[in-house]
Amino acid sequence: MSDLLTIADKTYQSRLIIGTGKYKDFNETRDAIETSGAEMVTVAIRRTNIGQNADEENLLDYIPPEKYTILPNTAGCYTAEEAVRCCKLARELLDGHDLVKLEVLGDQKTLYPNIPHTLKAAQALVDDGFKVMVYTNDDPIVAKELEAMGCVAVMPLGSLIGSGLGILNPHYIQLIKEDANVPIIVDAGVGTASDAAFAMELGCDGVLLNSAIAHAGNPVLMASAMRKAIEAGRESFLAGRMPRKAYASASSPLEGISR
Repeated sequence: MSDLLTIADKTYQSRLIIGTGKYKDFNETRDAIETSGAEMVTVAIRRTNIGQNADEENLLDYIPPEKYTILPNTAGCYTAEEAVRCCKLARELLDGHDLVKLEVLGDQKTLYPNIPHTLKAAQALVDDGFKVMVYTNDDPIVAKELEAMGCVAVMPLGSLIGSGLGILNPHYIQLIKEDANVPIIVDAGVGTASDAAFAMELGCDGVLLNSAIAHAGNPVLMASAMRKAIEAGRESFLAGRMPRKAYASASSPLEGISR
């Protein structure tokens, strides 16, 4: 109970953040999120109805803000201006809600972050009173700059969005975490439970994922696996792994045993 994740002065027992896209319907979305134990869910404002389209089903009827922290994100935005406008729309729809996930993409093929536009949008949003959780590349210098300008969490990619390739540059993620004074959340690239556990074993504060659950053969069962992986990885990090050795070391030493 004492090992809580704090983001923007709010604490969470779960270190898993779940996306709400790509499921077959809102019922499956709800069931997967409930099973995952996540307390924060991210919603793509440009792709999901949370009230802007009165004649469509509303996600918030299935994922109520009273139960979950809703994290609007700017998925699908390719310029700083688009992203800022998207966040302002979310604030209007959610009655002044100021916590947002910023992502500004560079191209449609890789969905890699456009760093100049990300920095520009982050500064504009922070100046406007938003609490910004920001998707970025795995560059420690960029991560530190985003923290310095006031972002409440930095979210480096493990690998490309939706790729399922896992964490390709763990050393860079560790460098980011070692120098951070805000939560570091791995965002993008997680494909299976072992990827999520690995992120936590690196010392990251949490993991955000969507495709790994939504595209699984059984999304609800994968949500359960991810919940356990996050918990196991966190406990493993806190416990401290044994040192690596070049040679064998017997589990039952022979020192002091007469022959």
